[in-house]
Amino acid sequence: MSDLTTLSCRERFLRACKCEPVDRPPIWMMRQAGRSLPEYREMKEARKFTELVQDPKAAAEVTLQPVRRFGYDAAVVFSDILVIAEAMGAKYELLEQGGVEVDFALNSRADVDRLNPKNVLDHIGYTPEAIKVTRNELGDERAIIGFAGSPWTLASFMVEGGSSRENLRSRAALYNEPKLFFTLLDKITEATIVYLKAQIEAGADVIQIFDSQGGTLAPNLFWRFSGIWMQQIIDAIAGEVPTIVFARNVHHNWKTVVQTGGNVLGIDWSVDLREVADTLPADVAVQGNLDPALLVARPEAAAAEAVRICETMRGRNGFIFNLGHGVPPDADLNAIQAVADAVQGFE
Repeated sequence: MSDLTTLSCRERFLRACKCEPVDRPPIWMMRQAGRSLPEYREMKEARKFTELVQDPKAAAEVTLQPVRRFGYDAAVVFSDILVIAEAMGAKYELLEQGGVEVDFALNSRADVDRLNPKNVLDHIGYTPEAIKVTRNELGDERAIIGFAGSPWTLASFMVEGGSSRENLRSRAALYNEPKLFFTLLDKITEATIVYLKAQIEAGADVIQIFDSQGGTLAPNLFWRFSGIWMQQIIDAIAGEVPTIVFARNVHHNWKTVVQTGGNVLGIDWSVDLREVADTLPADVAVQGNLDPALLVARPEAAAAEAVRICETMRGRNGFIFNLGHGVPPDADLNAIQAVADAVQGFE
């Protein structure tokens, strides 16, 4: 067994994913880690978000920016969950005021039928290419995380026509036409498997599935319309790399989320991380769960809470420190640095 004090950042991260001992909790800061950085905002002034995502060199640069600043143990590739929708024929835009807008909302069987999950890499091969560029820059020192949205989360965006807090329209659709909704989920799943396998081939060490809208489903529907589709994806890439499932607000369904087969469960900020971890099998790692609001609070408050979380998780193999959701766009860089220092200095 390796001396724990000599682990590289990449080894530390991968061992944590597999519930093996590490010398300190590895840290990364969820998707959108770089959007508060001045160097990213400078790039964003000249180009639209989607243009940056679609340029492998630009996407790699955005991926690397937070790692350079804060020394995280892993880098999450700069992309967006909606690239799958675009590859199947539903273009999207990131709105300046926040949220996203899809070119058209799915309204009928004809809308679903015209979505094409074939040849997705002809349209979104830029993300695997960005991973290759990032790997060349990072070498083997840090882990690279590829990702995709869960089929349910992506389907809800496509049915709603963009961001929605409650997903009323998509939830009604799955009651009204469950077979049609299953067709939509099947197409998204097919495309996502191809996309994630390409990310792994390009050099991703870990894959994360973001089920950000999982908590909008009724408890009795979660497995049928979200969990089982994530399980299909994980089964398709089983054994190639560890997988992380971040299912937001699914506190009534942790045992069901475990059934997806993910090696790691991402826990949002609204529950006690240790309490959840103690209900899970010992071979399932956990990731979380700092309240993102602390990144706009005083740095000392953010650091103190980071230490508290690490202390509560002491002795639990398979713990990755992270936010409980995405980085706020107005995050204070001093608060981010304070959190990174607190976790990297934790003993």
